[in-house]
Amino acid sequence: MDLQAVLVATDFSECAAAAFQMAQILARRFSSKLILLHVINERLLEQLSGHLGKPVDALLPGFRKRAQQQLDEFLKGVKPRPLEVETMVAVGLPFQEIAVLARDLAVDLVVMGGYGWGGRGPLEEVFFGSTAEKVVRLLPCPVLCVPMATARPDSADRSPA
Repeated sequence: MDLQAVLVATDFSECAAAAFQMAQILARRFSSKLILLHVINERLLEQLSGHLGKPVDALLPGFRKRAQQQLDEFLKGVKPRPLEVETMVAVGLPFQEIAVLARDLAVDLVVMGGYGWGGRGPLEEVFFGSTAEKVVRLLPCPVLCVPMATARPDSADRSPA
């Protein structure tokens, strides 16, 4: 298995942090490039636009700036040293943007939390499916879904058994 590039999708939840920890372990082992992606959900942005009476285009620069700040804060919290991490902010439906960027960037693996800030609401899962599940269906490359308890902060520095 050769992992040259690993895309990690984040919504800044604890589960996304666990997924990033797992991605770090893999990136160190395979000397992979790490790409950390956050997708601004266009549906939520449109809803907020309607409530505020402002066009999406007027709100988007502030959302992009805040998302980049959150990515920077997220990276400080998960301490990816000595790895170099590229960050990206996209706008759209999260599962679609993750899939499109994974293809465009020709990544070898996508890593994401099994669930994020949306939680595991049964009604949403039944009718819409999770973002992770939709990404799995769309991509030809492997997708690793990491539950919260899988990665531990001290496990990133362990050598393989």
